[in-house]
Amino acid sequence: MKRTTTITLFYTGIAAICVGIVSLAMWLRSGLTTPYEPTVIDTGKETAPQWFEIGKDLAATNQANEKVKLSDLRGKVWVVAEFFAVCPHCAVRNGEELRKIYDEFKGNPDFHIACISVDPENDQQERLKDYAAAIGAETKNWWFLNAGDVKTTHSYLEHELKFFGIRERTDPLDIETNGRYAHDLGFILVNRDFKVVGKWPLADARSEEAKKLDPELYQKLKDELFARIRLELNQKPTATP
Repeated sequence: MKRTTTITLFYTGIAAICVGIVSLAMWLRSGLTTPYEPTVIDTGKETAPQWFEIGKDLAATNQANEKVKLSDLRGKVWVVAEFFAVCPHCAVRNGEELRKIYDEFKGNPDFHIACISVDPENDQQERLKDYAAAIGAETKNWWFLNAGDVKTTHSYLEHELKFFGIRERTDPLDIETNGRYAHDLGFILVNRDFKVVGKWPLADARSEEAKKLDPELYQKLKDELFARIRLELNQKPTATP
């Protein structure tokens, strides 16, 4: 098979997967009883509970070379996302969306964003620092985190936070175009009690395929996420630290 044909088939497959993900999200969302209960998806196999407490902690180093833990954010409302510094989709798609969220809520001391690298081998502190500076993230309320071991990090993201499974790419052209890892671009929201309360696939909703299915989906999801953040910020913690 010619290389051009292989590449065409590959990206056709990616487009089909994107359509499937967004369609699944829309189907799951249609069965919810309230507009503020998005479904959190497990690693592509089962649907996780809409509310679940994060059972295990994760220690990491942030862009300021500070040793931190996710449990340090207990009592705050925070958005968590996967990223790696050379991922073109993280910068162009998720970076823009996260910046909008950050600009809206950065004035509230109880709001935080945590971006966890799926490529800790290469995203060392200096690279995290440069990335944070480029996107305008202040360490006090937006962390870029390296959690160390790749296997441990991926397992935590997939099984504890319920992101989709992370896949390491092997085709050189694919790596050059899309980066080393294929990973979930959704945003997970965690409340003051260290409980996941939903997941919002804003990047997927911005794709051309999703716009064809529902031109208003992106704005619906964005408005819902912002409303849910405001709702959670107005709540007081109920769990005992």
